[in-house]
Amino acid sequence: MSPSNSAWWVDDLTDVCVPFQVDLSCLVDGELDDAAAGRAIAHLEGCASCREFFEDARQQVRAHRELADPEALLSKVTALLGSPSGEVERIELVQKLVTVFYKLGKAYVLSAVGPGAKVHVFEKAVQVGTYQAQGRGFVDGVLQRGRTDVGGLDWADARGMLNGKLERIADPMEKGRRLLEEALAVDPTHEEARFYLAYVDKHEGKILRAAQRFRQLFRTAIDPVNRAHAAVQLGKLHSDQGDHKRAIACYRWVTMSGLADEDERFFVVRFNVGINYAHLHDSERSLRAFRELLDRHPGRVSEVARLFEQSPATRSVINHQSGFAEALLRACPELFDVPAEDSNAPDWNEEER
Repeated sequence: MSPSNSAWWVDDLTDVCVPFQVDLSCLVDGELDDAAAGRAIAHLEGCASCREFFEDARQQVRAHRELADPEALLSKVTALLGSPSGEVERIELVQKLVTVFYKLGKAYVLSAVGPGAKVHVFEKAVQVGTYQAQGRGFVDGVLQRGRTDVGGLDWADARGMLNGKLERIADPMEKGRRLLEEALAVDPTHEEARFYLAYVDKHEGKILRAAQRFRQLFRTAIDPVNRAHAAVQLGKLHSDQGDHKRAIACYRWVTMSGLADEDERFFVVRFNVGINYAHLHDSERSLRAFRELLDRHPGRVSEVARLFEQSPATRSVINHQSGFAEALLRACPELFDVPAEDSNAPDWNEEER
């Protein structure tokens, strides 16, 4: 698939739309000055993607306001469902089952990928054997109380999935997929399960479907951290396809949202921006991204040096642009002065293997 055919992956993340989407988020919060607000509203009139983004943002604000007032939220649930204690318990039981499926599915996926996988984007994965036994115990407890259809679910079938059905599947990745699908069958809005199901598609080479899932998660996730993880994965897909401009647009959303500074898991985004500018032969912007990365995360110099060390393709791109390596040395000298016990500094004369 050529990069030109992949434009629909994140057509709401173009160079024009990215800054407007940040402004629209501020507009929802009432934090945008009149001039910027006027420009953002004018852009809305001609951009369907940004109108959809704006409506999503408004819905997110309403959701966060409800979560900030638990008593009001409980009253709303009670008004909708009646029988407060019974319905709240039903919701808790269903959500706990979703959590069991999700956490166990994620653990199987990560065990199949291996310890070197850089997708531990949420909490640490659970131990498969122990957590699977705990999940069966939880479901058994529900069944023993005679609540075989609480929440409209078949809890006996859920017990079978955590026992016999799962054991008949040999491939850990397929086990992970089945469990994540079970989680989403119960709660289609579960954002983390949606992320890892998209990652399974990516790992299996189903790039178009993975892109669709990541893009949908980016558009609809309430948690901005989940949106950022989806944007990062979309950026990687674009970069792998050689569409470096769209990759940069994805990564820029993360930096412009502030998450690249607020959440340490996203520090590497600026490194990815620098890499993609290097592939575009824009050494000035590439160097600026690397320098900004080091300035904002001075404690991660050795990790950044290691990223260069582990990326021979990036070193090759830099080496083949006249004066780029020398400019990098001048702009980021600390990368070349990392103690040996921490990490090897980049060797720009090393032959590519």
